[in-house]
Amino acid sequence: MNRLSGATSPYLLQHAANPVDWWEWGEDAVAEARRRDVPLLISVGYAACHWCHVMAHESFEDPAVAAVVNECVVPVKVDREERPDVDAVYMTATQAMTGQGGWPMTVFATPDGAPFWCGTYLPAAQFTRLVRAVAEAWRERRDEVVGQGDAVVDALRRAAAPVRPTQPLDASMLAAAVSRLAADHDAANGGFGTAPKFPPSMVLEFLLRHHSRTGDARALELARSTCDAMARGGIYDQLAGGFARYSVDATWTVPHFEKMLYDNALLLRAYAHLWRATGDVTARRVAAETTGFLLHDLRVGAAFAASLDADAAGTEGSTYVWTPAELRAVLGDADGAWAAEVFGVTDAGTFEHGASVLRLPADPADTARWSTVRERLLAYRATRPQPARDDKVVAAWNGLAITALVEYANLAGDADAGDAAVAAGRFLAAEHLVDGRLRRVSRDGRVGAPAGILEDHGAVAQAFCALHQHTADPYWLGRARVVLDAALAHFRTDGAWFDTADDAERLVSRPTDPTDNATPSGLASVAEALVTYAALTGEAAYREAGESALAVLSPIVAEYPRFAGHALAVGEAVAAGPYQIAVVGDDPALRAAAWAVDSPGAVVVAGAPDAPGVPLLAGRPLVSGRSAAYPCRGFVCDLPVTTADALRAAVGAAGE
Repeated sequence: MNRLSGATSPYLLQHAANPVDWWEWGEDAVAEARRRDVPLLISVGYAACHWCHVMAHESFEDPAVAAVVNECVVPVKVDREERPDVDAVYMTATQAMTGQGGWPMTVFATPDGAPFWCGTYLPAAQFTRLVRAVAEAWRERRDEVVGQGDAVVDALRRAAAPVRPTQPLDASMLAAAVSRLAADHDAANGGFGTAPKFPPSMVLEFLLRHHSRTGDARALELARSTCDAMARGGIYDQLAGGFARYSVDATWTVPHFEKMLYDNALLLRAYAHLWRATGDVTARRVAAETTGFLLHDLRVGAAFAASLDADAAGTEGSTYVWTPAELRAVLGDADGAWAAEVFGVTDAGTFEHGASVLRLPADPADTARWSTVRERLLAYRATRPQPARDDKVVAAWNGLAITALVEYANLAGDADAGDAAVAAGRFLAAEHLVDGRLRRVSRDGRVGAPAGILEDHGAVAQAFCALHQHTADPYWLGRARVVLDAALAHFRTDGAWFDTADDAERLVSRPTDPTDNATPSGLASVAEALVTYAALTGEAAYREAGESALAVLSPIVAEYPRFAGHALAVGEAVAAGPYQIAVVGDDPALRAAAWAVDSPGAVVVAGAPDAPGVPLLAGRPLVSGRSAAYPCRGFVCDLPVTTADALRAAVGAAGE
């Protein structure tokens, strides 16, 4: 065993038995590189990554390759999910030097951390030659290597220059963003751009909110067509629910099979909101099945695991793909042939070795047969080797899951989803919130050392606000304030926001990326939480801070809306008010109607009149002894209503 055997990261533990003499990221590794006077090899990946596994098997498990690595460099293994700050710095360098990025990321750096060679996956022979060449260059052309590293660091620092607010994000920018997105839309296959295709989760949320606020049919169609295409494609698990990370093709047919918590949380929210807006039965089914996937496959204790692996028994996708012969063997000839037609399984196959990824090109007419066939196939699939689960708890991703589960639970009346969200929230508050500051990860109930970054603070604060709405418990509002105050105090300087705190570990540059990636940007996440918290409390300073954060993103929204979807979604909430709906009393129909209000960023709290510590319920009495709903904006309320129909009419009229 090497030094990784005591790590909390499952990804690092995957490498604990390597002959490579790995170090964890930190001062000890830097000190060793200085002592030996050799470069650092910084290898970054994550537990569910297929190509990370390939490079591990080809290179890091090979004693001959390991001997070269151990002789020439100090090798450092980094889990990008545990240390997104380290990943961000070196990914920026990798993209700048190579024009692309990805994992595994392979970086050679000076002992001070300055990168001078960056790349991604390398076959074993090429990797070994490179390690030797780096060592030779370090010995014989030291000045050239150090100069290259210094130049890269200078470029990183210039790229990370803080961006300050410009013009406010207004309604005209939101409308223009829809037009730009429409120009990038793949009308034939749904989604935006070409292969590979990632679920545009944040953009979908924006489009649905824009339609809700403006009635723009084009925005709704962009979202609906993309959601339908993904739900029918191989990127969606047609048997167990849940989405894979991305599709390798433009048609959503063949996924890269790892399933990430963040994707499924964000997509659950989008499909639930599509169902709310349209009554679409496929959206409702996908939202319910994705909730089931989260609760059944990703729940670890009270919280949620980070991901399921792409591989099982060393083979990518083997858990999920089928041939016609396998379908017949499990289901019999008649049902097997029927299932092959329904799920698009052909003799030629859509994946490797003639196997096919299950799709659902059209809803089957015989729904009872479809349900039975799915159950039988899923039961058989459970006997196959299963993908490993990365069971670390990531604060930001759990925050996203909590918010999505609360919104789905309140819309669908799903008590299990709501209870799971509350349990996960209590875990984050008890374990990840340490001395008023968030920690990024935990595993087996033990919180890790890495500090929370900006996205953790935004997503967790938003989750606590969602839990306050779900429970009318002031505890959650207090926790949200603690997290937001820490974000305002430690991540913002003179109106500029950074992804790491002012007292975090100093890297060669301080990351600041306002654009969305696979998850919402930290800046957009914290803007959403600030706006939501202000809507729940009436404290204008938090709303002003949220709007100021959005103003940082205005130039990106104008030019690159696909990379600012979450900011656009928050902008829709600001433009809509957002609505504040207080329901006093226990009328279930009135509460259900409040949760079903289709208005961007609307906040709803239901409880007893003047419930202590619940600002939205303060001073709002029953009406003639009956339950009542108060539609408000900026804590200025319309007349109360006492029926679900009246509430829908009141909100609809105000939104016109």
